[in-house]
Amino acid sequence: MKKMTMTLFARTPVHVGAGNSVGAVDAPIQRERHTRIPIIPGSSLKGVLADLWNERGDDGQIRRTAEGKKLFGEDEGGTKKDGVEIKAQAGALLIGEARVLAFPVRSAKGMFAWITCPLVLRRFQRETGAPFEVPNLGTEEAMAFEALKIKGQVVLEEYNFNAPEEPPQAIVDAFRPLVGNDSVWAGIGGQLVVVSDEIFQHFCEHACEVVTRIRINDETGTVDGSGLFNQEQVPSETLFYTSILSPDAGNLAALKTKLETEQWLQIGGDATIGLGFCTVNCKEVE
Repeated sequence: MKKMTMTLFARTPVHVGAGNSVGAVDAPIQRERHTRIPIIPGSSLKGVLADLWNERGDDGQIRRTAEGKKLFGEDEGGTKKDGVEIKAQAGALLIGEARVLAFPVRSAKGMFAWITCPLVLRRFQRETGAPFEVPNLGTEEAMAFEALKIKGQVVLEEYNFNAPEEPPQAIVDAFRPLVGNDSVWAGIGGQLVVVSDEIFQHFCEHACEVVTRIRINDETGTVDGSGLFNQEQVPSETLFYTSILSPDAGNLAALKTKLETEQWLQIGGDATIGLGFCTVNCKEVE
């Protein structure tokens, strides 16, 4: 089985809805059940990627190309086209869920930092074989660069962490090429912070954006009925990664070639108000 890693760097906040309210949040995002870390389901990614192979026919209908059906499957089994029965088939690409690799949080110095943790690093290492040593940290410890430190500590949101050491250079070297030539991500060499698993989980659960959405009644000038709700969003500058597999390297090459021309993807809902726009980058795994 051949394998490729695809990264998604959020240029705008991302909302992939969970479909049920949680407490005061009417529209929460999808998260892993056991870690509460945000995810983008493989089904959402597959749908977005498959749409890159759509084309409009002479009759005005949008249809998937033959290559698209080969890569992502055919679900119209049992129907006929030009007298020939169409058989349902699975796609040649196996697309996993996208997980958070680096999460942005406010920093008292340097404006913001990207945080990661040992669990996330071990998962990424397991998927890609990246050659770095995973550190162990307590809940009051962090590894940060001087650009983020104040008197030997790094302040993230309202929490102080002792940071006597910097993140291993091997981790920075593994992260740096994941987004390509992005001027914001270029600061990863000074803005990466490694925290404990518990602290990373806390920030991923409680430092996402929660915005209030309203719909105004044009006649009254006030909120229209049930048009007032709270929506959770993963902040911009979050880095996700996923693994894509196929028994044939040519299928991965076809996807990579397509993404080189379609470098922006819109993930999740609310595209018309600017949510979910991500840049993508692909790298084959040996």
